[in-house]
Amino acid sequence: MKANRLKRGRKRIKMSGIVRNMSLLLLVMTVATLSYLYVHSHPLKLVFPLRHVTFIGNRHLTDDELRQLSGIHLNDSLLTISGRQVNRRLLKSPWVRSVSLRKEYPGSLSIAIKEAEPFALLDMNNRLFLLDGDGKLLEELRGDSIPFLPVIMGDPYNEKEGLSEALKLARLLNEKGLSSETDRLEIVAHKPTELSVKIAGVLVKVGEGEYEEKIERLIKLEKDIKNMGVPIDYIDLRFERKAIVKPMSEKVPK
Repeated sequence: MKANRLKRGRKRIKMSGIVRNMSLLLLVMTVATLSYLYVHSHPLKLVFPLRHVTFIGNRHLTDDELRQLSGIHLNDSLLTISGRQVNRRLLKSPWVRSVSLRKEYPGSLSIAIKEAEPFALLDMNNRLFLLDGDGKLLEELRGDSIPFLPVIMGDPYNEKEGLSEALKLARLLNEKGLSSETDRLEIVAHKPTELSVKIAGVLVKVGEGEYEEKIERLIKLEKDIKNMGVPIDYIDLRFERKAIVKPMSEKVPK
Protein backbone atom coordinates (compact mmCIF):
# COMPACT_ATOMS: atom_id res chain seq x y z
CA MET A 1 0.00 0.00 0.00
CA LYS A 2 2.76 2.44 0.93
CA ALA A 3 4.66 1.60 -2.25
CA ASN A 4 1.58 2.40 -4.37
CA ARG A 5 1.12 5.71 -2.62
CA LEU A 6 4.78 6.63 -3.26
CA LYS A 7 4.43 5.73 -6.94
CA ARG A 8 1.28 7.83 -7.27
CA GLY A 9 3.03 10.77 -5.49
CA ARG A 10 6.00 10.56 -7.83
CA LYS A 11 3.70 10.55 -10.85
CA ARG A 12 1.86 13.66 -9.60
CA ILE A 13 5.21 15.49 -9.04
CA LYS A 14 6.47 14.46 -12.47
CA MET A 15 3.24 15.57 -14.14
CA SER A 16 3.25 18.93 -12.36
CA GLY A 17 6.87 19.48 -13.54
CA ILE A 18 5.88 18.69 -17.11
CA VAL A 19 2.94 21.07 -16.87
CA ARG A 20 5.19 23.87 -15.55
CA ASN A 21 7.71 23.30 -18.33
CA MET A 22 4.98 23.27 -20.97
CA SER A 23 3.49 26.46 -19.55
CA LEU A 24 6.89 28.18 -19.57
CA LEU A 25 7.54 27.06 -23.15
CA LEU A 26 4.10 28.28 -24.21
CA LEU A 27 4.76 31.66 -22.57
CA VAL A 28 8.13 32.05 -24.35
CA MET A 29 6.59 31.12 -27.70
CA THR A 30 3.74 33.57 -27.13
CA VAL A 31 6.11 36.44 -26.31
CA ALA A 32 8.30 35.61 -29.31
CA THR A 33 5.29 35.42 -31.61
CA LEU A 34 3.85 38.71 -30.37
CA SER A 35 7.25 40.41 -30.71
CA TYR A 36 7.62 39.08 -34.27
CA LEU A 37 4.13 40.22 -35.21
CA TYR A 38 4.70 43.65 -33.64
CA VAL A 39 7.98 44.25 -35.43
CA HIS A 40 6.64 43.09 -38.79
CA SER A 41 3.37 45.00 -38.48
CA HIS A 42 5.04 48.32 -37.58
CA PRO A 43 7.79 50.34 -39.28
CA LEU A 44 11.07 49.25 -37.71
CA LYS A 45 11.99 52.81 -36.75
CA LEU A 46 9.04 52.79 -34.34
CA VAL A 47 10.67 49.97 -32.34
CA PHE A 48 12.80 51.63 -29.64
CA PRO A 49 12.92 54.96 -31.51
CA LEU A 50 15.93 57.15 -30.71
CA ARG A 51 14.89 60.16 -28.61
CA HIS A 52 18.15 61.46 -27.13
CA VAL A 53 21.78 61.50 -28.32
CA THR A 54 24.51 62.58 -25.90
CA PHE A 55 28.11 63.30 -26.95
CA ILE A 56 30.81 63.23 -24.27
CA GLY A 57 34.39 64.52 -24.43
CA ASN A 58 34.12 66.77 -27.50
CA ARG A 59 35.57 70.28 -27.21
CA HIS A 60 36.52 71.21 -30.76
CA LEU A 61 33.68 69.53 -32.65
CA THR A 62 30.11 70.59 -31.80
CA ASP A 63 27.30 68.14 -31.08
CA ASP A 64 25.64 69.11 -34.37
CA GLU A 65 28.85 68.44 -36.32
CA LEU A 66 29.25 65.05 -34.66
CA ARG A 67 25.61 64.13 -35.23
CA GLN A 68 25.97 64.97 -38.91
CA LEU A 69 29.22 62.99 -39.19
CA SER A 70 27.73 59.96 -37.42
CA GLY A 71 24.74 59.71 -39.78
CA ILE A 72 22.41 59.21 -36.80
CA HIS A 73 18.89 60.68 -36.86
CA LEU A 74 16.26 60.98 -34.18
CA ASN A 75 13.52 58.33 -34.45
CA ASP A 76 15.96 55.82 -35.93
CA SER A 77 15.51 52.52 -34.14
CA LEU A 78 18.20 51.67 -31.61
CA LEU A 79 17.97 48.13 -33.01
CA THR A 80 19.19 49.23 -36.44
CA ILE A 81 21.98 51.62 -35.34
CA SER A 82 25.32 49.93 -35.98
CA GLY A 83 28.10 50.89 -33.56
CA ARG A 84 30.70 49.78 -36.11
CA GLN A 85 29.27 52.08 -38.82
CA VAL A 86 28.97 55.04 -36.45
CA ASN A 87 32.57 54.47 -35.33
CA ARG A 88 33.82 54.32 -38.93
CA ARG A 89 31.98 57.51 -39.94
CA LEU A 90 33.21 59.53 -36.97
CA LEU A 91 36.82 58.39 -37.40
CA LYS A 92 36.83 60.00 -40.86
CA SER A 93 37.27 63.32 -39.05
CA PRO A 94 40.95 64.05 -38.27
CA TRP A 95 39.77 65.46 -34.93
CA VAL A 96 38.38 62.10 -33.73
CA ARG A 97 40.89 59.63 -32.24
CA SER A 98 38.51 57.08 -30.72
CA VAL A 99 34.78 56.43 -30.27
CA SER A 100 32.83 54.50 -27.63
CA LEU A 101 29.08 53.99 -28.15
CA ARG A 102 26.50 52.82 -25.61
CA LYS A 103 22.81 52.16 -26.24
CA GLU A 104 20.50 52.96 -23.34
CA TYR A 105 17.09 51.43 -23.97
CA PRO A 106 14.37 52.36 -24.62
CA GLY A 107 15.50 55.49 -26.54
CA SER A 108 18.88 57.00 -25.66
CA LEU A 109 22.35 56.81 -27.17
CA SER A 110 25.59 57.91 -25.49
CA ILE A 111 28.74 58.46 -27.60
CA ALA A 112 32.08 59.17 -25.92
CA ILE A 113 34.63 60.94 -28.14
CA LYS A 114 38.39 61.28 -27.67
CA GLU A 115 39.63 64.19 -29.74
CA ALA A 116 43.06 65.04 -31.10
CA GLU A 117 44.86 67.90 -29.36
CA PRO A 118 46.28 70.82 -31.39
CA PHE A 119 50.06 70.81 -30.94
CA ALA A 120 51.39 73.36 -33.43
CA LEU A 121 50.51 75.54 -36.39
CA LEU A 122 51.76 74.75 -39.87
CA ASP A 123 52.51 77.74 -42.09
CA MET A 124 52.36 76.34 -45.62
CA ASN A 125 52.49 78.93 -48.40
CA ASN A 126 51.02 81.57 -46.08
CA ARG A 127 48.11 79.31 -45.13
CA LEU A 128 47.79 78.22 -41.49
CA PHE A 129 46.77 74.71 -40.44
CA LEU A 130 46.37 73.13 -37.02
CA LEU A 131 48.62 70.09 -36.46
CA ASP A 132 48.40 67.36 -33.84
CA GLY A 133 51.49 65.90 -32.15
CA ASP A 134 51.98 63.37 -34.96
CA GLY A 135 52.02 66.07 -37.64
CA LYS A 136 48.50 65.26 -38.87
CA LEU A 137 46.59 68.20 -40.36
CA LEU A 138 43.43 68.86 -38.36
CA GLU A 139 41.94 71.84 -40.15
CA GLU A 140 42.82 75.10 -41.86
CA LEU A 141 42.52 78.24 -39.77
CA ARG A 142 40.53 81.09 -41.22
CA GLY A 143 39.90 84.53 -39.82
CA ASP A 144 41.89 86.59 -37.34
CA SER A 145 41.84 84.24 -34.35
CA ILE A 146 45.23 82.47 -34.04
CA PRO A 147 45.89 80.00 -31.19
CA PHE A 148 49.01 80.48 -29.07
CA LEU A 149 51.03 77.60 -30.51
CA PRO A 150 54.49 77.11 -32.07
CA VAL A 151 54.51 77.86 -35.80
CA ILE A 152 56.26 75.38 -38.11
CA MET A 153 57.10 76.69 -41.56
CA GLY A 154 57.39 73.97 -44.19
CA ASP A 155 55.68 71.59 -46.58
CA PRO A 156 54.58 68.26 -45.03
CA TYR A 157 54.17 66.69 -48.46
CA ASN A 158 57.62 67.47 -49.88
CA GLU A 159 59.59 67.98 -46.65
CA LYS A 160 58.42 65.14 -44.41
CA GLU A 161 61.77 64.65 -42.65
CA GLY A 162 62.02 68.35 -41.91
CA LEU A 163 58.52 68.38 -40.41
CA SER A 164 59.25 65.29 -38.29
CA GLU A 165 62.38 66.90 -36.83
CA ALA A 166 60.56 70.19 -36.29
CA LEU A 167 57.90 68.40 -34.24
CA LYS A 168 60.61 66.85 -32.03
CA LEU A 169 62.17 70.27 -31.49
CA ALA A 170 58.80 71.92 -30.79
CA ARG A 171 58.00 69.23 -28.20
CA LEU A 172 61.30 69.82 -26.42
CA LEU A 173 60.92 73.62 -26.50
CA ASN A 174 57.50 73.19 -24.94
CA GLU A 175 58.89 70.93 -22.20
CA LYS A 176 61.62 73.47 -21.43
CA GLY A 177 59.06 76.28 -21.23
CA LEU A 178 60.62 78.25 -24.08
CA SER A 179 57.50 78.13 -26.24
CA SER A 180 55.54 80.20 -23.70
CA GLU A 181 58.04 83.05 -23.45
CA THR A 182 57.29 84.63 -26.80
CA ASP A 183 54.21 85.65 -28.76
CA ARG A 184 55.40 83.76 -31.83
CA LEU A 185 57.84 80.87 -31.87
CA GLU A 186 58.76 79.96 -35.45
CA ILE A 187 60.50 76.78 -36.59
CA VAL A 188 61.78 76.59 -40.16
CA ALA A 189 61.58 72.96 -41.25
CA HIS A 190 62.67 72.75 -44.89
CA LYS A 191 65.62 70.35 -44.32
CA PRO A 192 66.69 68.65 -41.05
CA THR A 193 70.27 69.92 -41.45
CA GLU A 194 68.96 73.48 -41.83
CA LEU A 195 66.49 73.37 -38.95
CA SER A 196 66.25 76.71 -37.18
CA VAL A 197 63.96 78.41 -34.70
CA LYS A 198 63.18 82.04 -33.98
CA ILE A 199 62.75 82.66 -30.25
CA ALA A 200 61.82 86.14 -28.99
CA GLY A 201 62.83 87.52 -32.38
CA VAL A 202 66.31 85.91 -32.34
CA LEU A 203 67.21 83.35 -35.02
CA VAL A 204 68.76 80.17 -33.58
CA LYS A 205 70.36 77.75 -36.04
CA VAL A 206 69.84 74.29 -34.57
CA GLY A 207 70.57 71.74 -37.29
CA GLU A 208 69.66 68.07 -36.95
CA GLY A 209 69.70 65.97 -33.78
CA GLU A 210 70.93 66.34 -30.17
CA TYR A 211 68.21 68.89 -29.52
CA GLU A 212 68.18 68.58 -25.74
CA GLU A 213 71.92 69.28 -25.43
CA LYS A 214 71.65 72.21 -27.85
CA ILE A 215 68.71 73.76 -26.01
CA GLU A 216 70.57 73.41 -22.71
CA ARG A 217 73.46 75.35 -24.28
CA LEU A 218 71.02 78.02 -25.42
CA ILE A 219 69.51 78.36 -21.93
CA LYS A 220 72.98 78.79 -20.39
CA LEU A 221 73.78 81.48 -22.98
CA GLU A 222 70.66 83.48 -22.21
CA LYS A 223 72.15 85.43 -19.28
CA ASP A 224 75.38 86.20 -21.15
CA ILE A 225 73.44 87.43 -24.17
CA LYS A 226 71.38 89.79 -22.02
CA ASN A 227 74.58 91.12 -20.40
CA MET A 228 76.02 91.87 -23.84
CA GLY A 229 73.37 94.52 -24.29
CA VAL A 230 73.59 94.44 -28.08
CA PRO A 231 71.09 93.20 -30.68
CA ILE A 232 71.75 89.64 -31.83
CA ASP A 233 71.66 88.67 -35.50
CA TYR A 234 71.68 84.91 -34.88
CA ILE A 235 72.95 82.12 -32.60
CA ASP A 236 74.48 79.02 -34.19
CA LEU A 237 74.31 75.79 -32.17
CA ARG A 238 75.19 73.38 -34.99
CA PHE A 239 78.79 72.88 -33.84
CA GLU A 240 79.48 70.32 -31.12
CA ARG A 241 79.78 71.88 -27.65
CA LYS A 242 80.03 75.36 -29.16
CA ALA A 243 77.72 78.29 -29.67
CA ILE A 244 78.40 81.13 -32.09
CA VAL A 245 76.70 84.39 -31.21
CA LYS A 246 76.62 86.86 -34.09
CA PRO A 247 75.82 90.44 -33.01
CA MET A 248 73.82 92.49 -35.43
CA SER A 249 76.17 94.75 -37.41
CA GLU A 250 75.52 98.43 -36.92
CA LYS A 251 75.23 100.59 -39.99
CA VAL A 252 77.45 103.61 -40.03
CA PRO A 253 75.43 106.71 -40.84
CA LYS A 254 76.53 108.60 -43.91
